[in-house]
Amino acid sequence: MSESKIALVTGANKGIGYEIAAGLGALGWSVGVGARDEQRREAAVEKLRAAGVDAFGVPLDVTDDASVSAAAQQIEQYAGRLDALVNNAGVTGGMPQSPTTVGIDTMRTAVETNVFGVVRVTNAMLPLLRRAPSPRIVNMSSGVGSLARQTDPSASEGTVGPISVAYSPSKTFLNAVTVQYARELRGTNILINAACPGYVATDLNGFRGYRTPEQGAAVAIRLATLPDDGPTGSFFEDAGVVPW
Repeated sequence: MSESKIALVTGANKGIGYEIAAGLGALGWSVGVGARDEQRREAAVEKLRAAGVDAFGVPLDVTDDASVSAAAQQIEQYAGRLDALVNNAGVTGGMPQSPTTVGIDTMRTAVETNVFGVVRVTNAMLPLLRRAPSPRIVNMSSGVGSLARQTDPSASEGTVGPISVAYSPSKTFLNAVTVQYARELRGTNILINAACPGYVATDLNGFRGYRTPEQGAAVAIRLATLPDDGPTGSFFEDAGVVPW
C-alpha cells in the first residue's frame, strides 16, 4: 500500500483537471490522471512526472460501467485506498441550448457525464475512500448551476452564462446530488462538497474565460485537503460559499 496520499482526478489530461492533479502532486500526493483518451492521458502523466509529480494514468470513461469498475480495481491494486476523489470530467452537451429548440440528446449527453458519471464514479470509489483516514470528494460544478443566481434579475450574463437548458441545469442537478451524498455520509469521516472554478479559459467555452486553469483548480485543491472539521454538503468558490 502506498504511503503517499492518493487522489483520483477525472478528466485530468488537460485544463482544470490537469492543474488539480499538478497542485495535489506538488503537495506530495500520488495522483491518478483519469481520462478516456490514451494519448492525451499518457502525455499528461509524462508532463506531470517531469515536474516531479508522482502521477499514474487511469483509463476512465465516466459514462461506462466497465471502465469505471476497471479504474476502481486499478486503484485497489495500486494503493488499496483513495484519499480524495475529484469528479472533474464534464461536457457542455453542445450549444446552443435554448429550451424551445434544444434536442433531447443534447440534454441527455450533459446529464450522462456531468451527473450520472459523477454518481457512477463516486459509488465505485466509495469502498476505497472508506479505507482512508480523511477521505474527501470534490464535485466540480459551476456558478451557472446556482438557482439563486439564475433567478436574480440583476445578475449579469457573465455571472449566469448564456441561456442553457442542458449544461447549467446539469450542474444544478449535480449540486443537488452533492447535498444528498452529504446527508447520507453525515457522521462518517467523508467530506463532500461542490466547487465552482469560475469562468476559466478552457476548450469547454472556446477559451473565452478570463481565469486560468491553475486559478480554477485552487478551490478544488482546497476542498480535497480540508481538515477533519471542515465543511460538507456545501458549494464553494474562491470568494466563499456560492448560494444554491
